[in-house]
Amino acid sequence: MSYKITQSYNWYQTPEDRFIIRTYLINHIPFTFDELPLIAQEDPEIIKQADLQLTMTPKIFYQKSFYLIDEQCHPCLFEIDLENPECMPND
Repeated sequence: MSYKITQSYNWYQTPEDRFIIRTYLINHIPFTFDELPLIAQEDPEIIKQADLQLTMTPKIFYQKSFYLIDEQCHPCLFEIDLENPECMPND
């Protein structure tokens, strides 16, 4: 079975801050994210896309990453069969 990596723009909410991130998902389960530069944060199209998605929190990433690790399917930690490995984050 192969897994597919997708990306989305989401709001990231902490008690201190709220900003837009690029979220990486494996079969629709978020596993990591990249912070966006300020110019991307202010792009109306990116804001519109983020408004349509779930607001992410540190708790969500913790829970989902723990699940993927428990299932040995976290693509940053385990070698798994990916349909599109070129979509993985660089670091």
